[in-house]
Amino acid sequence: MTDPWVALEPGADPAERVRALRRAHETFTTAGTVPRPVRSVVAESWRRSARAGVGPDGTASVELSDGDLGAYRAEHPLARVMPLFRELMGTFAADGEHLLAVCDAHGRLLWVEGHRATRRRADGMNFVPGAGWSESAVGTNAPGTAVAVDRPVQVFAAEHFIRRVQPWTCAAAPVHDPRTGRVLGAVDITGGDGLAHPHSLGFVRAVARAAEAQLALLAPPPTAPDAPLLDALGRDEAELVLNGRRVRLSRRHSEILVLLSQHPEGLSGDELLCAMYADESVTPVTLRAELARLRRLLGPGVLASRPYRLAAAVESDATVVERRLRAGAVTAAAEAYTGPLLPGSQAPAIVRLRERLADGLRAALIAHRDPDLLADWARAPWGEDDLTVWRALAAVRPTAAVRARLAALEAELTAPAGRAAGRAGGATWLQRPPA
Repeated sequence: MTDPWVALEPGADPAERVRALRRAHETFTTAGTVPRPVRSVVAESWRRSARAGVGPDGTASVELSDGDLGAYRAEHPLARVMPLFRELMGTFAADGEHLLAVCDAHGRLLWVEGHRATRRRADGMNFVPGAGWSESAVGTNAPGTAVAVDRPVQVFAAEHFIRRVQPWTCAAAPVHDPRTGRVLGAVDITGGDGLAHPHSLGFVRAVARAAEAQLALLAPPPTAPDAPLLDALGRDEAELVLNGRRVRLSRRHSEILVLLSQHPEGLSGDELLCAMYADESVTPVTLRAELARLRRLLGPGVLASRPYRLAAAVESDATVVERRLRAGAVTAAAEAYTGPLLPGSQAPAIVRLRERLADGLRAALIAHRDPDLLADWARAPWGEDDLTVWRALAAVRPTAAVRARLAALEAELTAPAGRAAGRAGGATWLQRPPA
């Protein structure tokens, strides 16, 4: 093969190639070795699939139901270029009896469109919107492998890891955020052996580049300098972007701004005092002094009084996570969550907000059973001792490393000292009985 990313070069015999691949697939699934005819990109994908615990007789599962899928698609960046995908690929898919598919960065199918009869056949292997087609879920396949290796790739016939997918051929290319370079997902064309041609790989690659160019044109202008933005997740001292300048806040000032951003209607002095201080001996004079210092720091016209409130709406990273959770966009919420809200704060209302946000996102991740999202949480500093999440991860990705970590946590839990006290500053769920 002159191009390792192309599945079948012109002039090759598809039938003979299929027979060789089936023999190779059988050898790998029984003996664990990859025979020579298998392309390196496919061999490496087979090994990753096996390490993830994927079985050759498995099938894809639907991870996003209709309601969650609709909300998630509405917020996903690739929704903005679906008209472009349909314009460039829709006729090709329909006339060629193929399917146009678009997945997110975790390999979940968001849209599957094209020839009606082909869609009905694809339903039999759960190649449907909302289904998980990452490599860790269903093994080697073009959309899942494209986002895994961040390269355009073709997968032909028995190169697919799962047997029920082997009658199909597909080509996919990742699509990136033009500003950050982050993988947003992949665009895919799926159908019969006729797609096993260099032109189909070049086609999806060109469509992906066109989508990135369109996203660059559609990118919103930089945030207006007078729109306040508050970053308070994962940091003890928040930062406020105000009138084009970035203001580093003290811990007390961070608490005040987070609370006022959550209550645009304002809070009275007594309400703010109770929200911030567990010690009832703290007097209103102390709070007023903090508010006076904050007003001087922010400048005129930002902090109003009677009741205390912000003169302009402040968008905080915490409210972004909450809004996405309410919309059912769990992946987008997880991407926006960079850590617990003001983790060092002991202000009663901040503690409640922190727990509500973390517990809400954590529960959503467990319910969605997405192995990549669960792994991200479990390996983050705030989730490394989260037994319930590690159990959920082990249920969907039972690798040796995950099982070992789970066993260590369970052994620690049953040790004489137990886990009753948890770690200082740790998340509150560590003190709860295991689920």
